Amino acid sequence: MTGANGFVGAEVVRQLRAEGVPVRLAVRNATGAADEVAVGDIGADTDWGAALAGVDRVIHCAARVHQMDDRVADPLAAFRSVNRDGSAALARQAAAAGVTRLVFLSSIKVNGETTSGRPPFSADDSPAPQDPYGQSKWEAEQVLHAIAGETALEVAIIRPPLVYGPGVRANFARMVSWVARGRPLPFGLCANQRSLVAVTNLASLAIAASRHPAAAGATLMASDGESVSVRDLLARIGTAYGRPARLLPVPVALLRLLGSLTGQRAAIDRLCDPLLVEGGPTRQLLGWHAPVTMADELANMAAAERRA
Repeated sequence: MTGANGFVGAEVVRQLRAEGVPVRLAVRNATGAADEVAVGDIGADTDWGAALAGVDRVIHCAARVHQMDDRVADPLAAFRSVNRDGSAALARQAAAAGVTRLVFLSSIKVNGETTSGRPPFSADDSPAPQDPYGQSKWEAEQVLHAIAGETALEVAIIRPPLVYGPGVRANFARMVSWVARGRPLPFGLCANQRSLVAVTNLASLAIAASRHPAAAGATLMASDGESVSVRDLLARIGTAYGRPARLLPVPVALLRLLGSLTGQRAAIDRLCDPLLVEGGPTRQLLGWHAPVTMADELANMAAAERRA
C-alpha cells in the first residue's frame, strides 16, 4: 500500500484492517509502526524492495497531486518524476518481486476537464488531458500497461473525479467552510451536473479492483453513481452541517466574466462546467456497488468535524 498516510490511502488501510487483512505501508518517513516501511521520496530511483517483500497485491495511491497554484519552474517535469517515473519503478520492482496485481489510482483528468456538449466520460474515450497533472497520469497509465504486457504483473487503473469525505482538503474543504460560515455564495443558478466519488466508495472500489479477476488490464471509472449540480451540492452540505447554504441567483455568464477579470476563470469553470463519469460499466464488470451515498458521506464528514 502506497500513500497510506494520504486522504484516500488512509481509508483503504482502514477498510482492509476492518476485514482483518494484513497491510504493508510504504511511507515517505516511517513513524515507528511495525507495518511501515520508509521509501523516501518517490521517483525513478526509489527502492521499493523492502516494501514489496512477500507482498501479493499493491494499491498505489501515492502521487504528486494536482495543485491550482503550482509554483515549481517546470510542473510537468515535477509531475512526471513522481506520477510516471515513480510508478514505473514501483511496477517494475513489483513484477520482479512476484506481485500479481497493481492497482493504480489515476485521475478523470486523463479524459479531460469537462463533458460540456458531449456524453459522460468513459474508459473508451480517447485520452485528452489538459494540464500537467492529467498528462503525467496518462503517461503513467501507458507505462504501467507496457510493463504488464512484458511481465506477469496485472495492472488495474482507476480514474476518479473529485473525491470527498472526512479529512478532505483543498477545493471541497473550502466549499464546506463557505457554507459553515454562512457566507453568501453566487452559485444559485449553477445547475451543471458533476460526478463525484466519496472516499469510502473509492477505497472500496480500489480493494475490489485488487481482487476481482476481471479488473486485470481494465480502466475503471469511479463515481458514487449519482450526479449533482454545484448548487445542489452546496445545499446538501448545508443540510449535513445544519447550516442552510445561502445561494444567490447570479448568472453563470456573469460569474465567468468576473472570473476572467480577477484571474479566477479556471476555478469558476471547474465549479460551473459539467463533468459526468459513466460508472455503470465498472459496477457491472466487478459486481461492485458503492457502499455509501453522498448523503451518508456528507453526514460522516460533519460527524467527524464535531468529534475533532
